[in-house]
Amino acid sequence: MSEKTSMESPNHTNMDPSVFFLLGIPGLEEFHLWLSLPVCCLGTATIVGNITILVVVATEPALHKPMYLFLCMLSTIDLAASLSTVPKLLGILWCGAGRISASACLAQMFFIHAFCMMESTVLLAMAFDRYVAICHPLRYATILTDTIIARIGVVAMVRGSLLMLPCPFLIGRLSFCQSHVIPHTYCEHMAVVKLACGDTRPNRVYGLTAALLVIGVDLFCIGLSYALIAQAVLRLSSHEARSKALGTCGSHVCVILISYTPALFSFFTHRFGHHVPLHIHILLANVYLLFPPALNPVVYGVKTKEIRERVVRVFQRGQGIGIKASE
Repeated sequence: MSEKTSMESPNHTNMDPSVFFLLGIPGLEEFHLWLSLPVCCLGTATIVGNITILVVVATEPALHKPMYLFLCMLSTIDLAASLSTVPKLLGILWCGAGRISASACLAQMFFIHAFCMMESTVLLAMAFDRYVAICHPLRYATILTDTIIARIGVVAMVRGSLLMLPCPFLIGRLSFCQSHVIPHTYCEHMAVVKLACGDTRPNRVYGLTAALLVIGVDLFCIGLSYALIAQAVLRLSSHEARSKALGTCGSHVCVILISYTPALFSFFTHRFGHHVPLHIHILLANVYLLFPPALNPVVYGVKTKEIRERVVRVFQRGQGIGIKASE
């Protein structure tokens, strides 16, 4: 079969055990081209927004504070996660380029899920940052030092990598004696496991355990942080002081809702929504991967005065340099 055709066919993957084929969104194939438009827009917004955040924080010494350094970690993870998914996703939606080697599939699976776990850890660190800032303001600078922030970044990377590391090895021991066609837009862990022959219980149990360890533990700790924050804020006598304290948490709360809401919907519909159509599962999974990285910079840019002012200043500085160069 010729591989030079504009649209790849999944049939040839059945003859090669080292190749998988990503089908895209089954049932919505005729809308793939139209669906590529929002994907392309979200991918572009992710790159532009997160690079803007990184440049603004890096070039403004006044923003070299724990909250903004954590935001830079979040932006870096969002960029990496987007680059792990969007190029292949657009290839599938534009020209059916779903062919992917087994090793590349396992690598994509590892990086996507590891980055999601790293992001959850950073969101937890940001909740801790707000807790210290509001509940222990006099000790803020001594608790969240540059060394502690760097260690938190290392912990986020190590935690996500170690929790995800067993999954490719657990899948590597399986045999795929039937179809190699993955009904998904990326190499999602359970979508690949469902194609395997033999006993897949270790994969299912470990996948569920890792997800609960990340989502369950992090959400519990974030909820506890905000319960303590609410308790401290309610003790303040001034309404203005309460509003100011809660205002500093607004951006982080929005980002938590943007990140965890589609993640929880995707998780529960995948595990328990057996009557939910497959394309709904896949759309929810893509919403979880595409929307938070694109919206996080917007939320912080709009709701955080310091970032908003410095973004305007950076662009004005760039326009001034451009005018001088043209003269």
